[in-house]
Amino acid sequence: MITIFNRRELIVTMDMKRQSDIRNVLADNHIDYVVKTTNLQSASARSHTGRFGINQDYSYEYKIFVHKNDYGKAEALIR
Repeated sequence: MITIFNRRELIVTMDMKRQSDIRNVLADNHIDYVVKTTNLQSASARSHTGRFGINQDYSYEYKIFVHKNDYGKAEALIR
C-alpha cells in the first residue's frame, strides 16, 4: 500500500499519453503506483474567459508516485 509517508514522486508530466504509457509499464511490471491529477485552470478563471485560446493538452498535470522501495526499478523502466 502506498501512503504519503512511503511514496516517492516518479514523474510529473502534462502529457496524457506519456502518463498513460508510464502507468502501463508500471502495471505490466507489477509496480503499485498512485496518480495525482491537477487541473491547472481554476474554475473561476474558466468562468470569466471560457476555454477559447487554451491548449487543452496542457491543462492537466499528472504526478505519478511509487513506493520508495520500487523507485529505482520504476525509474529504470520508464527511461
